[in-house]
Amino acid sequence: MIFTMKKDKVYVFGHRNPDTDSVTAAISLAYLKRKLGMDAEARVLSAINLESKYALNYFNVSEPMFLNDVKIKVSDLDFTKNYSVTEEDSVNDAYERMVEAGISKIPVIDDAKKLLGIVTMKDIAHEQFSDNIDLVKTTYDNILETIDGEEVLRFEDNIEGNLLVASYKSTTIKENITFNNSHILMVGDRHSIIEYAIECGVKLLIITGPNTIKEEHLELARKNKVNIINTKYNTIMAARRINLANNISTLSYNKNVLCINEHENVSDFMSIANKTRYSYYPVINENDECVGILRLSDVDYNNRQKVILVDHNNYEQSAIGLDEAEILEIVDHHNIGSIGTNMPINFRNMPVGSTNTILYILYRENNVKIPKDIAGLMLSGILSDTLILSSPTTTDLDKEAVDALSKIAGVDYKEYGLDMLKAGSSLKGKTREEVLYTDYKNYPVGDKKIGLGQLSTTNPDEILEVIDEYVELVNEVADANDYYLVCLFVTDIINKGSYVIYSRRAEDILRRVYKNEELTQGTFLEGVVSRKKQILPGIMLEMESE
Repeated sequence: MIFTMKKDKVYVFGHRNPDTDSVTAAISLAYLKRKLGMDAEARVLSAINLESKYALNYFNVSEPMFLNDVKIKVSDLDFTKNYSVTEEDSVNDAYERMVEAGISKIPVIDDAKKLLGIVTMKDIAHEQFSDNIDLVKTTYDNILETIDGEEVLRFEDNIEGNLLVASYKSTTIKENITFNNSHILMVGDRHSIIEYAIECGVKLLIITGPNTIKEEHLELARKNKVNIINTKYNTIMAARRINLANNISTLSYNKNVLCINEHENVSDFMSIANKTRYSYYPVINENDECVGILRLSDVDYNNRQKVILVDHNNYEQSAIGLDEAEILEIVDHHNIGSIGTNMPINFRNMPVGSTNTILYILYRENNVKIPKDIAGLMLSGILSDTLILSSPTTTDLDKEAVDALSKIAGVDYKEYGLDMLKAGSSLKGKTREEVLYTDYKNYPVGDKKIGLGQLSTTNPDEILEVIDEYVELVNEVADANDYYLVCLFVTDIINKGSYVIYSRRAEDILRRVYKNEELTQGTFLEGVVSRKKQILPGIMLEMESE
């Protein structure tokens, strides 16, 4: 299913590999923003982990929908919408709609709104100067509309025939022309010719000028089922316009047209447009229905998707196309990353153990009551990121938030927290790659990049027993993605430390960071449980000093 972006909607999301703090912070902040009047919606950038699922299920909260990217789509542009004609519409309809829109082309669609081709002003002009100007193939209604006519008699809705204009005297016409059902006669107040044409059973009589038809001729027309239209136009004007009443199907128009899908990224569309050099592109939706036409001049980058970031402030960790979005706010507890903005924004960054601790403060500052389910989610995020308040990142603010939130949620935070961490540490059915990417982030370090995965578990032996397979995996990931190094820290929740698995280039750096010349694959780093404080800073410092 395709979920389209809405201009007034604000999406709140965490990083690409969402952990529990990231997921619950997105939901909790979106709720707060809605209470403050913003149309905010939580989203996730990839599948959530078992720990997050446990928290959501426990507090009966739905999982946020997936957000593929925040790139500007064709649908976000102000292209000309609901702009098309059918083959049954008149040439005049196409012309007037083009004039009204200021566009020299218009899409032609069928009854199912599928694109058939595109009609241009050139097509109309070419038809007006062609040799078959006497051919009329249209509908009664099209003729009425085009020549500003009045219905007199109607026996058929579809009108097809050769146009004749009564420009000779009546005797000449009667001696040289035998009218039949394939003729359309345009005539003024020449009653003898009108009578003759009706007797012959012409397809249609067009009476021009301020003239009326005699009652006896009307009776004869009813008997012979002759269609009659009266127009206030004089004969010259009516004759000039009659071809514009023809159906679009009579035109020779281009049926081999390059379309653009409304869900296409604008950047991808521009790549196509720069090659094709067309000025106009019909726009279709996911059902292949034509919804309008896009001019190159319609392309701008003003209708950006509005977003709020939680638990990260790095482009590398965020949504694809973030540079095309409008960042309204960032709430985070990590080091300042690479994201920049054109305008000042609200950026709440605090040295606490969890983004949800900051949200707890924001709820208090805005005097918004925290409901039980939201309190439970916020509590889950703090307990996850601080390992039930045992991480060195834990602050007094985290403890204060946990105390308050656990009371609102109605749980024993220690008991609940351990159950949640155990649920999240299960490796049953997971591939090696899924384990590595359970909580994985990449970071730029100068002109290099590194990848750091962390898995909290109560049973590290599940990984250590097959450590060689994980060593092979981190090396493959590093080589395939041009990482300077990749590490997986397997954090033992019970013993409060981490076993480290790393790609080949990382060993010397890790030995220097942890001052352990004996460090090798699977070494247990006692007390090391925080990527933010005990892993990332040391690795970055050593790499920068190389």
